[in-house]
Amino acid sequence: MPSYNFEYREGGGQVATGTVQAASMTEAASQLRSQGLHLLNIAPLASGAQGLLGKLRGVSVEFGPGIKDVLNFTNQLAVMIKAGISIREAIDGISRQVENAKFRRIILRIKSDVESGQPFSTALARFPKVFSPLYVNMVRASELSGSFGMMLERISVYLAQQVETRNMVRGAMVYPAIIATMAVGTTVFLLTWVLPRFSALFAGKEALLPKPTVALLAISAFLKSYWYAVIGGAVVVVSGFVYAIHTPWGGTYWDVFKLRIPLFRKMFRALYITRGLHTMGELVNAGVPMLETLAITAEVSGNTLHRRMWQSVHRSVKQGEKIAQPLVRQSLLPPNVVQMISAGEESGRLGEVMRDIAEYYSKELRNTIKSVTAMIEPMMIVCMGVIVGFIAMSIILPIFKMSSLVK
Repeated sequence: MPSYNFEYREGGGQVATGTVQAASMTEAASQLRSQGLHLLNIAPLASGAQGLLGKLRGVSVEFGPGIKDVLNFTNQLAVMIKAGISIREAIDGISRQVENAKFRRIILRIKSDVESGQPFSTALARFPKVFSPLYVNMVRASELSGSFGMMLERISVYLAQQVETRNMVRGAMVYPAIIATMAVGTTVFLLTWVLPRFSALFAGKEALLPKPTVALLAISAFLKSYWYAVIGGAVVVVSGFVYAIHTPWGGTYWDVFKLRIPLFRKMFRALYITRGLHTMGELVNAGVPMLETLAITAEVSGNTLHRRMWQSVHRSVKQGEKIAQPLVRQSLLPPNVVQMISAGEESGRLGEVMRDIAEYYSKELRNTIKSVTAMIEPMMIVCMGVIVGFIAMSIILPIFKMSSLVK
């Protein structure tokens, strides 16, 4: 059972510490509160390995906070707020547990702003690269409605789903990349180490060699003589590609390509629909104004075409139209999804409908990733087999031909 460190204020005002075992942080906080303790802070007890890792991180290169850091911060803050700890004490306690030095400084600045009287959402908005507009607006809505602890839990669930989705998509993309790297490495090894061993055997007999063998020998000689040019060219191509997809026109073409590539387009389609509708559903249920909801949804959509679609919806709603009307004129969302959104608008249950659609496409995304991965494995193995077999046959056939001539 996990252990947790906690701080509490004694009757005389002194701060004391202790350790408690519980199934979860929430259960630990509830257990301590039932004992009448004035809880100030609670955090998982770091193991020896974790403590050593923390020390090593202290002398390593400083990295900015990622989505997992924000998720951990939100989880701990939600537990502490629900346990009755004031937001100032909660932020102060969390800042002592954060290992990322840059994120710790950000949290301390947020604490300073809160202590000066600023709303928590305003303090968060000062760091847009860490706390997204969705995060800030959901917190702001909870401040107005008085449901701060519950909203933090909803944000935690949202962030956890985003982390899970991102890991699934990355896993689906990493697997073929690894197989492709192995295929290229094997090919280069055969061309630069195995094939040159036969060059002496084929010397002076070029007229007897088949064209595939001649071509491979030429490629092998080029790789051995101009390997630096090949590596430099590969670096230039990769760098140029990365630069191009980060430009407006290159990013647009890349986003269009992702929605059209045969094997992966279904996966990306489900990803962008899930991300957009899930974000919109959370904001609508949080009570964020519709125009602001649409603007945030457009920014977090992750695809140029989907961003333009939500921006078009934003303009139409601003002019008095309903959400479903401009979506009908688009082709990025399936007609049945648009129909469900229209029904949700008419019934006043838009947020629930958005969440249900997002859950459906989230399941479809998982199934699609599994099917894509299952299809990629045999395809890549076949490709590797064809390449290696072609090189092997290009070596063996000339040997058989010369042996027959000798006989």
